Amino acid sequence: MTEIPEHLLKRSRERRAALGLGDDDAPAAAPAEGASAPVLAGAAPPAPAAAAPPPPRGPRAAPAPPPRKPDPPYVAAAKRRRKIPFWAVPVVGLLPLWAYMYARGLEPPAQELSGPLGQGQEIYASKCSSCHGVAGEGGVGYPLAGGEVDKTFDKIADHLSFVYTGNKPYVGKPYGTGRHIGGQRGAGGAMPAWGELAGGELTDGELLAVVCYERYGLGGGDLESADYLDFCAPDAPNFAIVEDGGFAAANIPIKLNG
Repeated sequence: MTEIPEHLLKRSRERRAALGLGDDDAPAAAPAEGASAPVLAGAAPPAPAAAAPPPPRGPRAAPAPPPRKPDPPYVAAAKRRRKIPFWAVPVVGLLPLWAYMYARGLEPPAQELSGPLGQGQEIYASKCSSCHGVAGEGGVGYPLAGGEVDKTFDKIADHLSFVYTGNKPYVGKPYGTGRHIGGQRGAGGAMPAWGELAGGELTDGELLAVVCYERYGLGGGDLESADYLDFCAPDAPNFAIVEDGGFAAANIPIKLNG
């Protein structure tokens, strides 16, 4: 290598100083802050900065529900309808009972019967109501209520004879007013015998009492008639005579043979 003469080096430094370039012998200026350092050949490249860790994961959000299908019109109308409160359910359930009790309350009170009609009412309930109805409305036997008795028997003596002997003497023949024809026992219009001499189980006094009840308790007969006043009124004289001595003592004819 050729050595540069000293005087040339000095001239070069002076020239550089005049130009403001600094002296070659001055120390090299420090690199500016933030300037990247020169990479030397063969040196390993700097390691890349480590990536920031991902943020911690929270609970996974539920997917949004699909849009709801609108209700049919009849379902929507049912949902809009006002519901019965729970406390009103027993009230509604008791309405039929209350209606029944209210209707019963509007009915006139049962008439308290005394004398022959009161006795006849008890006998009728146990012996006659199964065929003629509790209120005389009819059934297997003919109806008695609503004036039906007077239409069949206009005289109490004819009524007593028919109940005493029953249907047997009148088979195929009219009886009473002729409205009905006697039939075989067990057929429509049949009637068993109730009087003692005809094989029945009622005394004359009991039979008169039940006939009085049928005529004036169920049938609505005239309470001013002579038959009522003589035989069926609470103080009827002939009722006491029949109870003591039977129909013969009260001169009431019984047609045992029709």
